[in-house]
Amino acid sequence: MHIFIVLTIAVSLSMDAFSLALAYGTLNLSKKDMKLLSIIVGIYHFFMPLLGLFVGKIILQFIKNPDFIVFLVLSVIGVQMIFESFKKAETFNYMNITELLLFGLAVSIDSFSVGIGLTSISDHFVLCSCLFSFFSFFFTYLGLRLGKRINLIFGKISTIIGGIVLILLGILYVTH
Repeated sequence: MHIFIVLTIAVSLSMDAFSLALAYGTLNLSKKDMKLLSIIVGIYHFFMPLLGLFVGKIILQFIKNPDFIVFLVLSVIGVQMIFESFKKAETFNYMNITELLLFGLAVSIDSFSVGIGLTSISDHFVLCSCLFSFFSFFFTYLGLRLGKRINLIFGKISTIIGGIVLILLGILYVTH
């Protein structure tokens, strides 16, 4: 196994989660939601490469435009963030499971595509998925924490900017 390549891929896959978590962290989420969201992202990054490995080629034959799905999810989250910035609550005490799962899906789609080519990188698929999961969990939590700090410094404008950034990322993703 080429551990350096696997670690590089793990960190690269985590950067999506980090950048989106940084923006999402400006919502001043509760610690419970930050931990739960990080765990969900980690779980997605464990299973998505394995799913991509085993059934990815078949599923991709039926999905005409997977980029549009990512654009749609990121845009919905971005618009939601902008609306949330105008609410009076200082801390979100609860996020529903759908929001958490959508976020996890949005940042783990690329793990699915990595799974399709995983056999050319390593024969240790579960170990690779564990590394992808750990790094994604870590960088998601780090991004959420930093986003919360940014929100404390810059206030609600950081949430609006974060929402706009998510929408722009979705547009860039679908147009690349």
